[in-house]
Amino acid sequence: MHLITRKQFGWPASAAPSQPTAKGVKVHYTGGTVSTALLKDHSRCIALWRDIREAHLANVAENYSDVAYNYAACVHGYVLEGRGVGRRTGANGNQTLNKAHYAVLGLIGSEGLTQPTDELFHAIRDAIEHLQEHGAGKETKGHKDGYATSCPGGPLYAWVQQGAPRPGGKPAAPAPGSGQQVVDLSQLITAARADPPKKGTPVSYSGVKVVEDALVKEGLLARSLADGHFGTATQAAYGLWQMRCGWRGDDADGIPGIASLTKLGKRRGFDVKE
Repeated sequence: MHLITRKQFGWPASAAPSQPTAKGVKVHYTGGTVSTALLKDHSRCIALWRDIREAHLANVAENYSDVAYNYAACVHGYVLEGRGVGRRTGANGNQTLNKAHYAVLGLIGSEGLTQPTDELFHAIRDAIEHLQEHGAGKETKGHKDGYATSCPGGPLYAWVQQGAPRPGGKPAAPAPGSGQQVVDLSQLITAARADPPKKGTPVSYSGVKVVEDALVKEGLLARSLADGHFGTATQAAYGLWQMRCGWRGDDADGIPGIASLTKLGKRRGFDVKE
């Protein structure tokens, strides 16, 4: 676990109430807008965590004794200490809910930076397991489980519902000859530049459908638009995927590149050749 402690932040010991055990852990997100600049600048994650604590301490209405969460997790894979172990959370909605579960915050929002990275998943998992070693039970839930909220957002909540697994389960890739589909990047680019075809035109390259299916599973393309042609909708969806990977401007034009396509293939079970 890549932990940044309260001491490293220059914070005193948490003044939150002691609570040595809980049923488990609830996962949260920040809500609102989180800048995508965090993806390329870890110092912004640190600054955001500091800002969240300052905002909580300044919240007279809620009267927080400390930042509300036990830990936060950032998109670079770091666990950031908040209240820490053995402290009641202030994040789950009311005193009864706060007593039931500790809280871990993923530093993504509902706008801007909305998609978890693999590093974020690992960091949340690290924080959960650390809390389980220090009094938390086995339950892992989302904030919305028991409280009327959209938190922790669609992507994180879907992961929680899957059991909050670590990404990249073994085997990470099938062995040679296992039959995994292969997408030819050069043919895919040709299709992307040639489509959309006129109505009734045959599919230009079968690998397009493989990529479209992956984009559908990522929630970026409607199933009804996955027709095997790398047309306007698919190009727009792929541009969103490139943005999710951290590219902007001309680098997120919807025309596949080796880095973004390889990353999509690793997530969705296909190989790439140039």
